[in-house]
Amino acid sequence: MLKKEELFKKFIEYFSINLPKAETELHYDSPFHLLISVILSAQCTDKRVNIITPPLFKKFPTPESLAKSSYSEVYEFIKSCSYPNNKAKHLVEMSKMLVAEFNSIVPSDVDDLQKIPGVGRKTANVIASVVFKKPVMAVDTHVFRVSARIGLTTNAKTPLDAEKQLVKYIPEKYISNAHHWLILHGRYVCVARKPKCEICGITYICKYYKYQVIKIKDQ
Repeated sequence: MLKKEELFKKFIEYFSINLPKAETELHYDSPFHLLISVILSAQCTDKRVNIITPPLFKKFPTPESLAKSSYSEVYEFIKSCSYPNNKAKHLVEMSKMLVAEFNSIVPSDVDDLQKIPGVGRKTANVIASVVFKKPVMAVDTHVFRVSARIGLTTNAKTPLDAEKQLVKYIPEKYISNAHHWLILHGRYVCVARKPKCEICGITYICKYYKYQVIKIKDQ
């Protein structure tokens, strides 16, 4: 079993070579529109969000325009998304708060972001990381699952537990990329139900592969 420091080092080395430019797959043209997309992406695929957002962005290019809309109007744009009623309310209220309290500008501070309707810690960290290049780790279901499988996190009970363990060992300059590495690896290789270990490039450091896959093969 690799020591934590060595495990993280090899993880970073592999993805720095094989996925040096890791970015969000959400399409956006402004911090405001990325905030909308991230709110919509909760329990919804990026692919679906990217289908929904172009007409939504065209109709509501600014916080002011969205703040003046109604829940029902926004709902019509996002009804194919998961939980559209709640998200429609969040988007309108989010825009109202941006206008009233932040001069229509998406804040860069994680604590300020979490004051906004529909924005939890994960969403706040995504915005702070992607838009403002801050060394914060957003933990979604992919990051939580993949980091545990590899062994980067140990007995993490909550996303916050996982976040703390990850940022402890990942150097600041890699944190933003590492977030996307884990998401993309979880989305396309280390999938939830049946991880594709046969095409994975990091089985040599993966705890799941060592204790689950190899063990089954040896039986």
